[in-house]
Amino acid sequence: MNEGFKEKDIYVLGIETSCDETSVAVVKNGRDVLCNVIASQIESHKRFGGVVPEVASRHHVEQVTLIIEEALTEAEVTLGDLDAVAVTEGPGLVGSLLVGVHAAKALAFANNLPLIGVHHIAGHIYANHLVDTLKFPMLSLVVSGGHTELVVMDEHGSFKVIGETRDDAVGEAYDKVARTIGLPYPGGPAIDQLAHEGEPSIDLPRAWLEPDSYDFSFSGLKSAVINTLHNAKQRGEEIEASTLAASFQESVIDVLVGKTMKAARDYGVQQICLAGGVAANKGLRERLSTACEEEDYSLIIPPLSLCTDNAAMIAAAGTFQFMRGETSEMDLNARASFPLR
Repeated sequence: MNEGFKEKDIYVLGIETSCDETSVAVVKNGRDVLCNVIASQIESHKRFGGVVPEVASRHHVEQVTLIIEEALTEAEVTLGDLDAVAVTEGPGLVGSLLVGVHAAKALAFANNLPLIGVHHIAGHIYANHLVDTLKFPMLSLVVSGGHTELVVMDEHGSFKVIGETRDDAVGEAYDKVARTIGLPYPGGPAIDQLAHEGEPSIDLPRAWLEPDSYDFSFSGLKSAVINTLHNAKQRGEEIEASTLAASFQESVIDVLVGKTMKAARDYGVQQICLAGGVAANKGLRERLSTACEEEDYSLIIPPLSLCTDNAAMIAAAGTFQFMRGETSEMDLNARASFPLR
């Protein structure tokens, strides 16, 4: 039996629809993933070069009921076996969030189950708990298309954001630079792959900000990439795409890993966790692993399947909220943005 679960197994169904993945999962005791069904919309949005909110919402409406049924079948559980329903209430695209929230409310009401609204970033952090036991105090580097944050946790459910982006999130910067280079959507994986084929020989800026700041800024780096390409074109020169990708990624990773390791030392944490869609980045995973090994920090990095948006992470975070008695009322609403706390 997992830590904290003494009397009976707890089964939580999670629903995640914050952006362009419709996902439903069933997790036992906050750790054991019985199923994690994900319906991706990448092919639908690829031709637009990014996520179109209205298109995403329509896909969620079409998919969510089918995915719930598929998840229950795959997990080999019934609605009567469930102890609670957890759902992402935000942040995210409000139209997409509303589909998941209303589906969860209907499921909880019809089956007399507790409803649990989960913060999307808390979910990403708890994806790590599906890999290994969290050790406190813990530091999470959250990197995704909409977020770049450093979060300290002293215990389950306790979140202290010590650093965040002042402009572009790292995933957003990757997508914008990818479009500039002429790479397809989604840009992050394309740049990561291309970066491993080139050498980081172009000197691009690193935004360290104030000496004691754990905040991030990537807008200046994005502009530097655009200016580098523009200046080369004016001179009639051609810059190798792999060289530019490698140089951009080197700049990003230097700052991400540098600030993470400084925060880990300053806050005396036991463990470092990587979370969010950009946690799938091979270059970041390698560099952070090396840094943690050199400084003897315990490190958890989720498998690729748990880096992108998924419902297993929402069910895991929701389980610990359920154990603390933190449930939501039936007037739960989608929230496009709200702080992690």
